[in-house]
Amino acid sequence: MASCWKPTHSSLRCFLLLLLFVLTVEGAGVEVRNTSVQVMQKDGEFDKSYMDNVTSEVQIIYTFNHTVTRNKTEGVRVSVELLSENTKSPVLFVVRQKQAVLSFQVPLILRGLYQRKYQYTQVRRTLCQPPTLALSETQFFYVDVSTLSTSSVQYQLRVSRVESFTLQTNTKFSFNATPSQPQFFKYGFPDGVDTVIVKVNSEKNFPCSVMSIQDIQCPVYDLDNNVAFIGMYQTMTKKAAITVQRKDFPSNSFYVVIVVKTEDEACGGPLRFYPLSPDELLDAGNRSKTLEVVVSPAIDSEVYIIGMLFCLGIFLFFYAMTFILACFENKRMHKKREGLLNPADMSPAETASLLGKTPASPYEYGSIADNASTLSSGPATDSLASTEANYGYMERSLDTVGRCRQESLSSVEEDDYDTLADIDSDKNIIRTKKYLCVSDLARKDKRVLSKKYQIYFWNIATIAVFYALPVIQLVITYQTVVNVTGNQDICYYNFLCAHPLGALSSFNNILSNLGYVMLGLLFLLIVLQRDVVHKRALLRKEATALECGIPKHFGLFYAMGTALMMEGLLSACYHVCPNYTNFQFDTSFMYMIAGLCMLKLYQKRHPDINASAYSAYACLAAVIFFSVLGVVFGKGNTAFWIVFSVLHILFTMLLSTQLYYMGRWRLDSGILRRILHMIYTDCIRQCSGPMYIDRMVLLVMGNIVNWSLAAYGLIKKPNDFASYLLAIAICNLLLYFAFYIIMKLRSGERIRCLPLVCIVFTAVVWGFALFFFFQGLSTWQKTPAESREHNRDCILLSFFDDHDIWHFLSSIAMFGSFLVLLTMDDDLDTVQRDKIYVF
Repeated sequence: MASCWKPTHSSLRCFLLLLLFVLTVEGAGVEVRNTSVQVMQKDGEFDKSYMDNVTSEVQIIYTFNHTVTRNKTEGVRVSVELLSENTKSPVLFVVRQKQAVLSFQVPLILRGLYQRKYQYTQVRRTLCQPPTLALSETQFFYVDVSTLSTSSVQYQLRVSRVESFTLQTNTKFSFNATPSQPQFFKYGFPDGVDTVIVKVNSEKNFPCSVMSIQDIQCPVYDLDNNVAFIGMYQTMTKKAAITVQRKDFPSNSFYVVIVVKTEDEACGGPLRFYPLSPDELLDAGNRSKTLEVVVSPAIDSEVYIIGMLFCLGIFLFFYAMTFILACFENKRMHKKREGLLNPADMSPAETASLLGKTPASPYEYGSIADNASTLSSGPATDSLASTEANYGYMERSLDTVGRCRQESLSSVEEDDYDTLADIDSDKNIIRTKKYLCVSDLARKDKRVLSKKYQIYFWNIATIAVFYALPVIQLVITYQTVVNVTGNQDICYYNFLCAHPLGALSSFNNILSNLGYVMLGLLFLLIVLQRDVVHKRALLRKEATALECGIPKHFGLFYAMGTALMMEGLLSACYHVCPNYTNFQFDTSFMYMIAGLCMLKLYQKRHPDINASAYSAYACLAAVIFFSVLGVVFGKGNTAFWIVFSVLHILFTMLLSTQLYYMGRWRLDSGILRRILHMIYTDCIRQCSGPMYIDRMVLLVMGNIVNWSLAAYGLIKKPNDFASYLLAIAICNLLLYFAFYIIMKLRSGERIRCLPLVCIVFTAVVWGFALFFFFQGLSTWQKTPAESREHNRDCILLSFFDDHDIWHFLSSIAMFGSFLVLLTMDDDLDTVQRDKIYVF
């Protein structure tokens, strides 16, 4: 219609257009009133309270001005309190600045969980301060007050300057905040500082609060319902800490925003009662919180380099020590071979020892009572003769053994497991003997068993590849989500000692897992060296390699080293973003390590009847499956704990039966009948004691431990089911290892210097490692805010925390434990297998 007022248009045309507009408005039913609103404008002064009234017909505008300088930032805070009661229409306050507009109503309505409403009649908001280009500039801003209430509404307005608006480095500042009175402050990076840590502390757990780091821009999101829109943020009870890097803020400065939440459930607190009426506005009450903020410089690049060199140096030290010991052992073996070439220079005892003809021990394997009666019956020669008569076999010459073994090796097939014709027919007879030697359970061909145990390594390598790839992809996604959304409640770090590097939020927790990988690789190299030496001895047809010592099968050792390396990789993946949903990444290969160690201990004395790789990994898969179920459904679920405890006890009993009878029982429809018959004949009719006393002692102790752990889980229902399951595995492993050591010493065997040193060293390191593990710097069993209450500063080189030290020590302790298993029976390398007892 503006064109109607041009001189070139006729007045008639303008009149028609005006008439058409009026008719359109009337046809739409729009009522046009000529209402007048009185606008009152007042010059405002800082630090002065204004008590005024406003109605729908009266609007008040306050004009303020202040001087802004480039080198000094001064905050402005607007405080409003509603004095009238039972006001149906809120009062709207609009603050108009040069580059921003801030508006809010009083009473201020904030929503909590399930859309609960909370109203606040006192509101205080800080105005954002965009940077100015001029050296000094006078800026105006206006506070508009209006309402739609027909009745007069009284309020109080006060605008004041914030003296401590800019935070200083390493200077603590205390303040109060409520849901309707948030606070934010500005911090600028000083010269030479690229990374800082913003720490906020409070003496009270509740009310729950939020700390946010936002760029210098308007508006500032400082309310409970919008604080998560931009920047980085954390919920907090007593502690919060965020590491801020200069590269993320182009203006070289940022805002530290503190908001008190309307409810405490996000921090683990109780949920408030719902109002009686859905339309009722619940008064939030007193939710004031006193907080303290301090910004301190983070570590520089030199500390990163020192930390990485320290981590690398620790584990390279083990490589160097291994190399020195290998050189020493090689030199000793060279002298030993030279001695074999010159037997005239050796004593008869040394010659007999090298040939494997060690004097027989008067100790006889079996119960203590059996041994006591044997030793007291007569001279040692009579005891030995009696024992040989009971065993029913004679000592064979080494030449005959070597010839038979060579014939067996030449005719074996890869898929033939029972190469001796009498294995199937007399294995039950052999295994029922009261006293067993390793030769009784090492009757299958070595090449076949080697292939059988190599399957452990290839299977775990395949599992590692298919397990690790999706894990890596998932944790990368987690880290990306954290970086994009700024929600630091997703990951449970120790934020007081979380040093970022690139896209990683806590590089130090990832770096400290390097030990698992490096020491796992070192263990594989040690096993490979032993494997090569043993194969060369077999090619030379050395008698000690063919028929002396514990049968050497290295497949399980290779699997253990691979599992240790994978534990380091998956633990690093877990610490990219540790949380409730991916904790099983950190524990899956721990179960495998514990299981493989138990299998290796059992394999040492039972090479023919040890579990196959497929059944062993199937059992470990079941354990991991229950671990996932426990994490997801186990928290406080009585039905789950009942099912798990029953299965735990049943599996313990089945495994005990398998171990006691050495595989000579069948799980079929007649199992109950055979059990009843055995109880009747052995316990009721004859009242005879157990045939295998030592095995029975081990299994009774194992059942007591496992039944106790099952009862503890059923009663306490621990939240951390994965750690509970791992504790079960470790307890059983330690029990079996202690039994092995005790029985080894009882059998007249000895522990050499190297494994003894490894045992003592490993026990000490495990003790220190567990101390640091139980410090508990974070826990995903609680809310992120409650987890941060356990956060603590770095304790090593200003780079590593307690959990990093746990990674260092536990990797060393696992490596030492593996060395113990590898070297524990080195004293038997020159002892014939028909003189090595089975237990």
